[in-house]
Amino acid sequence: MTSAAAMTPTAPHADTARIVVTGVGVVAPNGLSAEDHWRATLARRSGLRTLGRFDPSRYPARVGGELTDFSPAGRVPGRLVPQTDRVTQFALIAADEALRDAKVTVGDLGTFDTGVITAAGCGGFEFGQRELQKLWSEGPHRVSAYQSFAWFYAVNTGQLSIRHGARGAACVVVAEQAGGLDAFATARRRLRAGDLKVALVGGLDAPLSPWGLTAQLPNGLLSTEPDPACAYLPFDRRARGYVPGEGGAILVLEELRAARERGAPAVHGELAGYAATFDAAPGSGRPSTLTKAITAALTDAGLDAAGIDAVVADASGVPERDAEEAAALAEVFGPRGVPVCLPKTMTGRLYAGGAPLDVATALRMLRDHTVPAAVGTAAVPDDYAIDVVVGEHRHLPVRTVLVLARGHGGFNSALVVRAA
Repeated sequence: MTSAAAMTPTAPHADTARIVVTGVGVVAPNGLSAEDHWRATLARRSGLRTLGRFDPSRYPARVGGELTDFSPAGRVPGRLVPQTDRVTQFALIAADEALRDAKVTVGDLGTFDTGVITAAGCGGFEFGQRELQKLWSEGPHRVSAYQSFAWFYAVNTGQLSIRHGARGAACVVVAEQAGGLDAFATARRRLRAGDLKVALVGGLDAPLSPWGLTAQLPNGLLSTEPDPACAYLPFDRRARGYVPGEGGAILVLEELRAARERGAPAVHGELAGYAATFDAAPGSGRPSTLTKAITAALTDAGLDAAGIDAVVADASGVPERDAEEAAALAEVFGPRGVPVCLPKTMTGRLYAGGAPLDVATALRMLRDHTVPAAVGTAAVPDDYAIDVVVGEHRHLPVRTVLVLARGHGGFNSALVVRAA
């Protein structure tokens, strides 16, 4: 496990190797591939709905970003289905798509040239719940041997490493929503150091089982609005909390020169700058350090505020946290100084999967020069002084995108994605 605070760059540009994305794989509530998700985003098609895989009527929060049409059949090897939780099946599918996109065959590389670095916030909640139910209702002899690892937050890293024969550097990062960006930073350092030639990187979560939902309720931040159309409205006067979702993204990262030498079919973008900070405990009276994370990431990328064309916001949906993020954006970029987009309004917050999915969205923004409009959010308070993209998409030159992620407990991470 790696702490986010330890990842803040201490010597910007000490190593200038350019780390790029050559493959993208997505499993999201509104799309089961990278292109499906992007088309849904442009069509403003939301994946938020009343939870349908179990009866949510006894829970105060009943809306989620749920994959209703997901099945592992034909997409996950049959022998792995009984061994894995839903979240690991997501990871296997997303990694397969990313490797196909990059046209990378791990077996063609050296034994230790490929690594797997994932983020997780929940682990295999549903698998664990099912086996505990067996324990108490049928006895210990009915508990699956796979329970020993299927619930674990590091399971996706392990299963992807085994599945693809990736024996290089591997780890899992745990920093809730911010962990997805921290995983990219960890991989970038490994690639720059020459420890790896290829890294499978990203994050996914699947917290929409009864046990998973119950674990989230004590934070008091979930939206209890039963109407999916207005349950999650970040940066809106009507904001009342966040909606959880499931899914995420896996990306293939490589050093730019090596990617070109092997003939990578596409370079989707570059991870140009990163920083992370950690906030003091609530009630301490100390302000959020999100502004510091943003400015440090810009410095790491060799940019000033004018060099950012769009921001993919963390978009908490909790009014106090929205106000903090808006204040940081207004301080760095000036009042309404940069378009701010909220693709999470169509998926919910996916914990460790949210930021990797936002990075996948940012790469499509670079490709299509489009900043997508939010769904639901419409009444942004004037005192937020930020330019939230609502109503219609913005079509403008997009060369650099800042992606923000904030994890419950004080984690702040910022990643600059640039056209390569």
